[in-house]
Amino acid sequence: MPYQRAETPTRIAGFSALLFITIVTFGAFLALATRATEGFAISEVLSDAYLGRIIRFTLWQATLSTLLSVGLAIPTARAFARQTKFTGRDSLLKLFALPLALPALVGVLAILGLWGRAGWINQLTGDLLSFSIFGLSGILIAHIFFNLPLATRLFLTSLERIPVENWRLASQLDMPSSSIFKFIEWPVIKAVLPGILALVFMLCLTSFTIVLTLGGGPASTTLEVAIYQSLRFDFDPGRAVTLALVQLAITVVLLAVSFRFTKTLPNIVSLKSTMHRPDAHTISARIVDAGFIIAAGCFVALPLAALIADGLSSDLPKLLSSPTVWRAITTSFVLALAAGTLSLTLCWTMLKAINNQNSLFAKLVGFASSTILVMPAIVLGSGWFIVLHRFGNVFSFAPLLVIIINALMALPFVHRILAPALAESTRQHNRLIAGLGITGWSRWRLIDFPVLKKPLALAFAFAMALSLGDLGVIALFGSEQITTLPLLLFKSLGSYRTHDADGLALILAFSCLIILYAAEKLSQRKARQC
Repeated sequence: MPYQRAETPTRIAGFSALLFITIVTFGAFLALATRATEGFAISEVLSDAYLGRIIRFTLWQATLSTLLSVGLAIPTARAFARQTKFTGRDSLLKLFALPLALPALVGVLAILGLWGRAGWINQLTGDLLSFSIFGLSGILIAHIFFNLPLATRLFLTSLERIPVENWRLASQLDMPSSSIFKFIEWPVIKAVLPGILALVFMLCLTSFTIVLTLGGGPASTTLEVAIYQSLRFDFDPGRAVTLALVQLAITVVLLAVSFRFTKTLPNIVSLKSTMHRPDAHTISARIVDAGFIIAAGCFVALPLAALIADGLSSDLPKLLSSPTVWRAITTSFVLALAAGTLSLTLCWTMLKAINNQNSLFAKLVGFASSTILVMPAIVLGSGWFIVLHRFGNVFSFAPLLVIIINALMALPFVHRILAPALAESTRQHNRLIAGLGITGWSRWRLIDFPVLKKPLALAFAFAMALSLGDLGVIALFGSEQITTLPLLLFKSLGSYRTHDADGLALILAFSCLIILYAAEKLSQRKARQC
């Protein structure tokens, strides 16, 4: 008996979690679809020149951002793969992980500190390099800041899987660098390129916070920002519904194309010995690689340095003594804690109900986790904004909606952390558990929790950090009564209180990083104890 059938309460809990996700996601979609047939002609909205301009700019900025981010990531990853022994390599790769952990609004403040009108670049160059950070240029810089490190790490992971035998053969044949790239590296890059392009394009397409803060006006408005403006300021549900449906259609098509063209690299059995690449030590290779590594490192490090310097130069004691700031911090942590708990609970109950079986329910769970990727937070929020508006003051539902939507937004990442770990644990322990008759709470206390402490802690911390730095949902439902740290930071930025915004950004960044750091250290310590 390779697998043990899940207990009835476990199956009920798993089905309940899946039903809850279905209601939230498809409830929002049905609300949008229903509203699209009420009270206005959708054809008139679709033929609106304003909507066409928004769609064109949304796709244009996402395309440019993706091409620049991925195009620069390929030579940068190749440089890291080729130069493996220089001092500071590991530190640089860890630095490249920081933008992935920072909230988008904090990244925006970091970029403003370097590229803004009062930023380091303009202060050093004066009028020689004076340009406005607001508009398409600022959006592109922000997207490259966040996505260049991500794409570089993904490409580097694939390049490091090239078998050592390939390098030995290249050395024996005395292959030049161009041939090595064409015959050894490019096939690996080409296999993962569609998936990385689709991932980065999706992130740029749905980057609400970056465009909201750096867009600079109607000429640089994307679909998500237009949805937010239609509901929050104009209260035009018809336009918001149309924009949300267009956004949903684009993301669905993009995900389908990604699944169609993405390939999985085969597992190649290779000797574990190491061998230096034959093209790594030439003068030209070192110069080119150093150029890309230094440029990419400075592009990521300098904004972070500006963020730290500006945050420390703000009046932190004043901010930390403000009751408003502490209310926002408390609200943020309470909502993030609840969202992280809900996301972890939903994922855990569904995975336990699967019990490592290839059933219809297992496929539905995987589909539900992927569906969230094509339902941006602003689209989910728009649907439930329309539903709850019929029942009175929609802002009174803000805490519940923020928790639920943020929990669902974190679900794909939690699933990717927990699913492999739980599947491996189940394969190793199910026979023993079945033989001993360990079930329910005893199984959780004796088996599941001790074995899965690290992935559970990392998944919870990641979900909590995502919720803590979210602006999309709280920007739609936030009010004077419900204000989080990102929303307070955004209001300070909008009120031109840049010193306060710098200090709040540093507090928010430190909060997110300390959560992830504490979870990693705690899980490592507990793993050693086990």
